[in-house]
Amino acid sequence: MSTLRLIPVPGSAPEDVVVLPDGRIATGLADGRLVAIDVGSGEAEVLADTAGHLLGLDARADGSIVICDHDRGLLLLEAGRRRATVLADTVDGRPLHFASNAATASDGSVYFTTSSQRFTIDRWRADLIEHSGTGRLCRRLPDGGVEVLLGGLQFANGVVLAPDETYALVAETGGARITRYWLTGERAGSSEVFVYDLPGYPDNMAVGSDGLVWVALASPRNSVLESMFKLPLRARKILARAPERIGPAPEETVRVLGIGFDGTIVHDVRRDHPEFSFVTGVAERDGVLYLGTILHDAIGVLPVD
Repeated sequence: MSTLRLIPVPGSAPEDVVVLPDGRIATGLADGRLVAIDVGSGEAEVLADTAGHLLGLDARADGSIVICDHDRGLLLLEAGRRRATVLADTVDGRPLHFASNAATASDGSVYFTTSSQRFTIDRWRADLIEHSGTGRLCRRLPDGGVEVLLGGLQFANGVVLAPDETYALVAETGGARITRYWLTGERAGSSEVFVYDLPGYPDNMAVGSDGLVWVALASPRNSVLESMFKLPLRARKILARAPERIGPAPEETVRVLGIGFDGTIVHDVRRDHPEFSFVTGVAERDGVLYLGTILHDAIGVLPVD
């Protein structure tokens, strides 16, 4: 069984990870810095500083990076530049907060999720407990317009596009499922559950070089948390205001899934590590997994067995 190797990052909460065209790994930090890390030497270079709080990333073939900034919205860092520009900072006339993950289509449209309209990143547990479903899948059009494609999602998180771009897949962390939203064809505009009853709570997703959808599972399912979902909304709202220290806590483990576009789970990778857990981002390149987390100051490197 392969061993999980850690590479320290110069900051905290490397929530997502992407592989750049030059082979380095990019990750965003809680203080707004976007850094590129050499996997061999561990050397880190600051690519940009948004002064926000970085979450999901989408690395494009041309070297540009789409950035989900919790505070500032959807941003773009063009190759060779040091300052990110704003792609979208409002949705339906309201400030765009808690942009979570993004995927770029061949026509330049950017599909992105917003996890919550009720809570900020520092209170993500409260959103899961309240379970009121305010997550969204949105699209930023090439002309700059932004539209909401699908609402009512339980803490919308990772997003990827099908290889032929006929649909988008969205991870619903609070629903422990992946939802499919049809973009073209007779079913365009409709949605359905793509994978039910995942063994954990999905976070960011990415399509690997192996053609699989790699899904970060932040934590295994929690029976205490899910028993709260059955309570009336008023009761859930009260519980959501309770201090986090007395609420259900995530189990400390490392787990990611590799899923085919037919919904079949091809890989179920699990590890335990004393200094790394709560995987929130995953990228695969040539049989190696790169892992992000909001709980530690490192990214993980793990060959796929």
